[in-house]
Amino acid sequence: MRTKTLKKNKINVVTLGCSKNIYDSEVLMGQLKASGKDVVHEDEGNVVVINTCGFINNAKEESVNTILDYMQKKEDGEVDKVFVTGCLSERYKPDLQKEIPNVDQYFGTTELPQLLKALGADYKHELIGERLTTTPKNYAYLKIAEGCDRPCSFCAIPLMRGKHKSTPIENLVTEAEKLVANGVKELILIAQDLTYYGLDLYKKRNLAELLEALVKVEGVEWIRMHYAFPTGFPLDVLDIMKREPKICNYLDIPLQHISDRVLKSMRRGTTKAKTTKLLTKFREVVPEMTIRTTLIVGYPGETEEDYQILKNWVEAMRFERLGCFTYSHEENTHAFNLVDDVPEKVKLARANEIMEIQSQISWELNQAKIGEIFKVVIDRKEGSYFVGRTEFDSPDVDNEVLIDATKTYLKTGEFTTVKVTEATDFDLYAEVVL
Repeated sequence: MRTKTLKKNKINVVTLGCSKNIYDSEVLMGQLKASGKDVVHEDEGNVVVINTCGFINNAKEESVNTILDYMQKKEDGEVDKVFVTGCLSERYKPDLQKEIPNVDQYFGTTELPQLLKALGADYKHELIGERLTTTPKNYAYLKIAEGCDRPCSFCAIPLMRGKHKSTPIENLVTEAEKLVANGVKELILIAQDLTYYGLDLYKKRNLAELLEALVKVEGVEWIRMHYAFPTGFPLDVLDIMKREPKICNYLDIPLQHISDRVLKSMRRGTTKAKTTKLLTKFREVVPEMTIRTTLIVGYPGETEEDYQILKNWVEAMRFERLGCFTYSHEENTHAFNLVDDVPEKVKLARANEIMEIQSQISWELNQAKIGEIFKVVIDRKEGSYFVGRTEFDSPDVDNEVLIDATKTYLKTGEFTTVKVTEATDFDLYAEVVL
């Protein structure tokens, strides 16, 4: 017979998916803490909030499996209540309520006040920038906008996150100041589309003005940009990147494909020629810039010729950082009307081949770094190594710098100068320069 746990109400927030979800969980936890709630992140608690991802098949599966795992724990008396929020819940609430009815309540991406009420807390409007960060203390994500107005055929994000909505510059500066007061030294700017920032509020693309304001925040050492869209990219951002040492020479710009035929079907609003010209401009203005991109293979109708165009372009462009994913056929997207006609086996083979090419490029670029000096930030200690990053590397997705902990003591969150002594395709080994 199931018995109620005797623990005092401790709320465990479980986060799945991308950095935007991490940010949302941190805001939720900050609000709960402000209401005097005992809250933890991915730890033990008798009340569980699962912040789900609903982006592609693998992420949806992980979210559903996590919900089912906690429903079993509820059945076994290990937890008392389970609430589900986030993108999967926003997108599939009626289906989820039908399939997994024992969840105490489901909430969408815009229902934070209602979720807080269900948890016995009040939504406090005045808590601008108050978050319980879950990342290592030296960096934090700063979400500068919500939603997306782009019409990309394959993407379900507008269904889950709504229209693009920029956060005012003054609010973001306040948030940055609070993060810095808590020891954060690196701000990672995130949004579904950084390129669009400001169009709704200021009637112009205003990312450069936001950067100008953020570099004035005392204590910030690095500002990094994630998820820029290639169409309409504001080139004044390059000038401030070149001029301001606080802005990392780094840009994450998901390009998805390069065959004109596929780009047109994807509704990306660009061409191979325009994209190549934009990247050439990046290299001209900021020659030391590291460009990270992501690609999709196996999109409906992608022919062998389309794939070869993409493959040859990847070889020619020599991106410093690149991820490749297989197409996921998502209902209610424009591409769902197309036939998902590339066999899974072919999709995987193409993705693996692109990543093999990238692995070789990455190895060659890393070999050229041997003997060079870099400023790195130390994120953590792992085994017998301190693990750090250069300004050209974002957490969790890029290269790491490994420093022998038996030879040198370093503090997590501190910056140090190192010389690279050895390199693999995705890691650098270095020693501290005294």
